[in-house]
Amino acid sequence: MQEIAVYKSIALDIAQRIVSGELAVHSKISGRSLLAAQYHVSPETIRKAIGLLKDEGIVSVSQGKEIVVISDQKAGEYLASSNYLKSAYSLKRDLEQLMAEKKEVDRRFEVLLNKITKASDRLQNLTPYNPMEIQIKEGSHAVGKTIGNLLFWQNTGATVIALRRGTRISISPGPHVILRENDMLVFVGDPKIYDKTERFVNQTSE
Repeated sequence: MQEIAVYKSIALDIAQRIVSGELAVHSKISGRSLLAAQYHVSPETIRKAIGLLKDEGIVSVSQGKEIVVISDQKAGEYLASSNYLKSAYSLKRDLEQLMAEKKEVDRRFEVLLNKITKASDRLQNLTPYNPMEIQIKEGSHAVGKTIGNLLFWQNTGATVIALRRGTRISISPGPHVILRENDMLVFVGDPKIYDKTERFVNQTSE
């Protein structure tokens, strides 16, 4: 019974690949031994799966055992009649594609992180302009206001060079960005102004 479930699942998966265009009409499908290796089953299981597809008019099999796709319409009808849901094989391919995409995103993130780190290293060498950070706390009068509204430089002597909000970083945010609770302000200036800036940023709203 388990063998029947496997070969039917493989037949449905091949039909789905035909409908999606991965296996085009008139194209040849790999021989049974190659298909067996791809699906990790015996050649006999593949023979039964191909036999199902042949009976449905989806593929043809020549005397030399060459398998050719002959109808994507029949493949679609076969899927519909079987109430087809993606098999484990199709889901595995989808997972592999997502993993490849994730790997590329991770690579790009690492490149950006390295650039930010190098930029920060350069800034730290520009004495006395060491980058400093202050978090906007709950109840701060700065919440809901812009850097421009706060007259930030005039009140602190510090220059905001970046804003960290969660995982997002805005370089040179400008005077019109509305500040939120838990935002991290990255600024440069004389180290002596840190305490003054922290007091100014986190004084409570009246």
